Amino acid sequence: MTTLSSAPRSYSRANGERFVSELFEMLRIPSLSGDPAHAGDVQRMAAWLDNHLRDLGLQSVQIMPTAGHPVVYGEWLGAGPDKPTVLVYGHYDVVPASLEDGWDTPPFEPVVKGGKIYARGVTDDKGQLFVHVKALESYLQTAGARRSMSSSCLRAREEVASPNLLPFVQEHLDLLKADVCVISDSSMARIEEPAITHSLRGMTYMEIEVQGPKEDLHSGFWGGATHNPALALVDILGKLYSDDGTIAVPGFYDEVVELNEAERAMLAKNPLSTEQFQTATGVPGVWGDERYTLRERVSARPTLDINGLWSGYSGPGPKTIIPAKAGCKISSRLVGNQDPDKIFELVKAYVASITPPTVTVEVRLLTTGRPALIPFDLPEMQAAVHAYEKGWGHTPIFTRGGGSIPVVADITSLMGIPVVMMGYGLDTDGLHSPNEHYSIEMFQRGIETAIVYLEELAHLAR
Repeated sequence: MTTLSSAPRSYSRANGERFVSELFEMLRIPSLSGDPAHAGDVQRMAAWLDNHLRDLGLQSVQIMPTAGHPVVYGEWLGAGPDKPTVLVYGHYDVVPASLEDGWDTPPFEPVVKGGKIYARGVTDDKGQLFVHVKALESYLQTAGARRSMSSSCLRAREEVASPNLLPFVQEHLDLLKADVCVISDSSMARIEEPAITHSLRGMTYMEIEVQGPKEDLHSGFWGGATHNPALALVDILGKLYSDDGTIAVPGFYDEVVELNEAERAMLAKNPLSTEQFQTATGVPGVWGDERYTLRERVSARPTLDINGLWSGYSGPGPKTIIPAKAGCKISSRLVGNQDPDKIFELVKAYVASITPPTVTVEVRLLTTGRPALIPFDLPEMQAAVHAYEKGWGHTPIFTRGGGSIPVVADITSLMGIPVVMMGYGLDTDGLHSPNEHYSIEMFQRGIETAIVYLEELAHLAR
């Protein structure tokens, strides 16, 4: 029997080369939201999306300002009030990239090698968000008149934790009203095993600064009696973890929701072996709390990581000083029901308690995001299962994501709707790394799966 999605899927296949060409246009725009020097490129990316959504026939397309970079919004609500509405979220910004980082080709000049597109942002998240744009185009060009589904699109920035997106959602709840939100900003281990992410970790991002002398000192005059701030910082950081790989901050685990046997069995369907881990990361050995499997450690357990260190002199040749300051950035990935602000207070108090009296310390909170946990037995989740089976060609598994998408928890709590995270990338796509890439086959399969998901949602009650 011919389904409503047959014509849109045929359209997407017939226009596949054009879709890739249009994706290339997006990838050439270096929309680095964290770099003020690229603020104009972020605006240019927003304008490109605005024009593209207008060309597709969406209504109420607009670039909406925030306190930072803008949100791009468009909608098609032609299916009528009796049909469900899906809110699609994706981010158009990217993290920095340059040839000096180890790229084989210029990161903002996409190239195709071995059926894969190489460019910054191609899998995180321009390629995956463009899946939904092209799915909607395919639907509107062939089946829109049959009015089976409504859709609204929200494109924002996320690579700097979207500090202005939460106020935007709070201020525009009526505009964004929907029955379900879909986000494609995740991945799967193998193309034959698609994954629906039903949990994401939250985030507490901090900065620690240790102050010693009032200025850099000559190590020959003052060394031996001055506590070096860099040494003090190293001592502090060394006490953040216990010997067994657990976090030593008192109270850190108090609100962690432990995995039950059913959840552990589900995660075991997507195992991560030591060999796979070492191949993907290049580390000589694995580390962490041995009470949990590697898959559980990287997705369902909280972390505390050192992201950067600085102090003293690092230029060419010697400079024998005792630095005045030393600092670091640390981040904590959180799981339910951990509160990011409480975690900051716990870390701050613990660092203060282990700081020697020979230096002073300041712990600053930079950004936060709440963890999200979505029940996988919801009808909207099961509709995604059917969409993968029909559009992707394989039955998906449910998994937990180790990363953070703060807007997921915000949408769930503020709008009271489920967020379905349908990933169309691979774990090995190299997001945030040199030579980030995305399979053209997966891009095209993703479009067809997103088309089928619209049809599956149309069968659900509002």
